[in-house]
Order: sequence, then structure tokens, then C-alpha cells
Amino acid sequence: MKVAVAGCCHGALDKMYETLELLQRRHNVRPDLLLCCGDFQAVRNEADLRCMAVPAKYRHMQTFYRYYSGEKKAPVLTVFIGGNHEASNHLQELPYGGWVAPNIYYLGYAGVVRFRGVRIGGISGIFKSHDYRKGHFECPPYNQQTIRSAYHVRNIEVFKLKQLKRPIDIFMSHDWPRSIYHYGNKKQLLKMKSFFRQEVESNTLGSPAASELLQHLKPTYWFSAHLHVKFAAFMQHETNSKEELPKATKFLALDKCLPHRDFLQIIDVEHDPNAGDSLEYDAEWIAILKATNSLVNVTQNSWNMPENNGLHAKWDYSVTEEAIKEVLEELNHDLKIPCNFTLTAACYDPSKPQKNMEPVHTINPQTTEFCAQFGLTDINDRIQQAKEESSGRGECEEEEEEEMDSTGSAEEPSEYNTDNSGLSSFNPDEIMLDEEGGDEDLSTCSVDPSPDHPPEFSTSFSDIRVMPDSMAVSSDDATDSNNEELEKSGGSRQGEERSPTERSLKRIGADENGNSGVKKIKRRNQAIYAAEDEDKTD
Repeated sequence: MKVAVAGCCHGALDKMYETLELLQRRHNVRPDLLLCCGDFQAVRNEADLRCMAVPAKYRHMQTFYRYYSGEKKAPVLTVFIGGNHEASNHLQELPYGGWVAPNIYYLGYAGVVRFRGVRIGGISGIFKSHDYRKGHFECPPYNQQTIRSAYHVRNIEVFKLKQLKRPIDIFMSHDWPRSIYHYGNKKQLLKMKSFFRQEVESNTLGSPAASELLQHLKPTYWFSAHLHVKFAAFMQHETNSKEELPKATKFLALDKCLPHRDFLQIIDVEHDPNAGDSLEYDAEWIAILKATNSLVNVTQNSWNMPENNGLHAKWDYSVTEEAIKEVLEELNHDLKIPCNFTLTAACYDPSKPQKNMEPVHTINPQTTEFCAQFGLTDINDRIQQAKEESSGRGECEEEEEEEMDSTGSAEEPSEYNTDNSGLSSFNPDEIMLDEEGGDEDLSTCSVDPSPDHPPEFSTSFSDIRVMPDSMAVSSDDATDSNNEELEKSGGSRQGEERSPTERSLKRIGADENGNSGVKKIKRRNQAIYAAEDEDKTD
């Protein structure tokens, strides 16, 4: 079957689906499935905009709300993971995954599903070591810290995924697995993105948690986004025994969803011709969720996952064939995911803007049904209970927030002693936020919905690529050879990436003597959301 893979969508669903329709008209190619690698931005209304960690001037409504309201329907089944620029309050309603709109499915904090026999997994968010060992404690209304920590990867999700034994066909992460750049055309990557050099040479670019999963899961394909550049790599995995067959992963990072950008890829994936066309639960994954349910944590206290170090009575939570069989029997061998999407918030109305709409903590009926069916903890219900218990003890919520503000950014001991996934270098494709969230006030910030009628779709979308038979780049020529795919997509982008707007941006950091002339900036990989901003420079 044909699978389309997209990079950072940034809410531009109309553009993404129109590109697929253009592909069908021009090349008679119709994908059976669309995968999106984060920064999807499922924004339903003005309150959702307040829950995105971006400056107010970049909060645009875009077009997802049309699919949420039912005005439009996704023309192809779409499965996505979360990134670091999302309506976190909306995605938080579905920690185990669920439908955000008809035909558009979110994988949750971490998840595995099946489509036509193809096993698809993913993990949402980006890695930050100071939040990695905490529980999912955040809920709206967010403060300056929780609006960001809400999308940080947690160790419990990585732990669950590491319990998988059966092969994974496709895996998605938003940020790149650390070290993956050593298995592709590193020379061409640094030619296009020279500001990555320091992190590449020090091997601190990307997520160490994702790298750990890559080495454990060894999927056939791994797709990422986040860094707004197309990059292909081929990783041959080491075998653990002579009996184990060699495995390799084809890695591909996609660009962001804008005209003239290489944001979409089509690949052919082997599938089960006898399987149905419905999205299905994965029985092993459901069994793992049941087995690890006792590990759910909704506090901001840091803790380690069980391991074989003499401190834990149990550390192996992988599941037996018997446990998987029990899940199948519970479902009567019908793994089809129910189409039970329901509206849980008011939809944006261009004729009646509500700029002062406040986000609320919502328990989604899909999650309630899923947890009841499989005997799982509803994380949002547990958070609500914890808040009520806290109020009952007379604890002041403001004091708790102040305490969190003073300690939330403190580095906690972790198995990962670096925190460079956000990168310290300056990326012209990104908007920078200071460490405290800039000058925006989450309680009063304005929203700036994009016009109800976006710019007319242009046939200048020349960013459709069909995956070659092999994406392999040998390690011997990774730094010297010219990857044909990257040359074709990157060569024409060189001038574009040095647009007047980008040239006017100043690098912020220390001078030659190491003295910083401005407040230290932590780059948050903020994308340029409004397509018109970049179109002006094309």
C-alpha cells in the first residue's frame, strides 16, 4: 500500500490534503494512509490557541477547526503524533490516543496501532531531561512552565514502548533520534543547516530517548520532523545473537508544510492484502498498557522506571502470548477502533470570534470508554481527583505553582545527563522564545486567527517525492557522497533558506570572549506558522 508521510503540519490541513489531491491528479497516485510527524496543531477554538507554546503573534487558527466541526472531512485516513507546538489541552484529553476529528487519529503520548496489517507506533513530544522522569501532572489552565512541560516526553512512555517484542513496521517521533545523522549524508545536512555543526560534532543533536527506542525496536521505517529539513539515513542494527536475522531501519526526516518545501513523501509498504481498511488496536500494545497501569504517575515528582538493579521486585513488563490472547478474547477478536469521535469543545466561528475564551480541563468520552473497556487509569480523571484532594487539604494552588516555578527548570538526576534536544544553535527557520516564555501573558494574550478564506491553493507545490527503492547511505560515504534525494531537494532550497527575512535575523549568544550581551535564549524550535510569512520572501 502507499503511505504518505508529512513533516510539521502546523495546522495547514487544507494545504496538506490539497497536495495529496494534486498528486492524484498529476500522477494518478492515491495514498491509502497519511502519517504526520508532529506539530499537527489540532486547534478547535481560541482557547486552544492559548495552550500552544508560541508567541501570541504566531497563534493563527489555520484550518483544523473545519475538520473538527464536520465542515470538511479528511480525504484519507490520517494518523499523527504530537510535537512541541500543539493545542496541548486538546491532545491531553486523549492520553491513550483517539479521534480528534472524523478520519484523523492521534496516537496519544505513545501508541501502537495497525492498518492493513502494518504495525505503526509513535511517541509524542520532544525530550527534555529535567521533565523526563516526572509524571503527566499538567492540566489547563497552564502556567509559563506547564505550557511547555506538557509536551515533554516522559520515561514511562519510553518504558512502555521498550516492552514491545513483536516487530514494528513504522515508527514516528517528532524530534530526531540522537546520532542518526551519522548514518546519512552528514556533509549535505551541514551544507544546508550549518548551524547544526556544533551539536552534530558533539553528538548532542536529537533525543537520546528516541535513540534508545530506535536501537530497541529496530523498525523498518522511522519518520521524524521538528528540524525543518529533509534528511535520509540508513541504519544497520547489530544482532544480539548468531540466530538473529540482521535488521535495518530506513530513517527519513521531513520538512515543514509550506509551499516549495519538501514536506511530503510517498512510500510503498508491504501489507496484508486480506486485512480490512479499518484502523485497528494492537493487541500486544493493549496488553502492555494493562501490565504497566500500576506505574501511572500524575505528580511532578521525579522517579525512575523499574530496572534490574536489586531495588525492584519486578522490572520486566513485557507481555506473554497468553496475555495477548486474553486481549483478543476480550475484544472477540474484533480489533477495529470504534469511530466514536465526539465534540468536547466549542468550534471556532469566524463570524463570532471569542478572543477571551479560556481553556478548561476536559475528560474526553473516548478516553473514558477506552479505560473502562481495558481496565486502565484515566489519567485526566486521576489529575482531577488529585486537585480535589489538594483543595480539600486546604493547599493553596498559587503556592504550588510558585514552588513549581522555582524548581520546575532545575536539572534532575537522569540517565541522560544532557539536554540539548532543543539545540543551542540558531536556526533561521525557527522563532526563539526566552526561557521564561518571553513577554507574553498566558491569561491575557491575544489571538490572531488567520482569515477565514486562506490564500488560494497554488499548483506551485512542487514538493511531492516518491520514495526510491532504497534510502540506503553507507556509513563509508556518509560524509563524502552526495545523497541524490537530498541534492535534489536541498539544492533548490539553498537560495530560499537565505531569504531577506532570514538574513536579517541575528545570532544570539556570547561574543568572542564568551560574554553574553543579551539575556540567554533557549531555542524552542518554534516554527514560522503562518505560511504567508515565508511566502513574502519566496
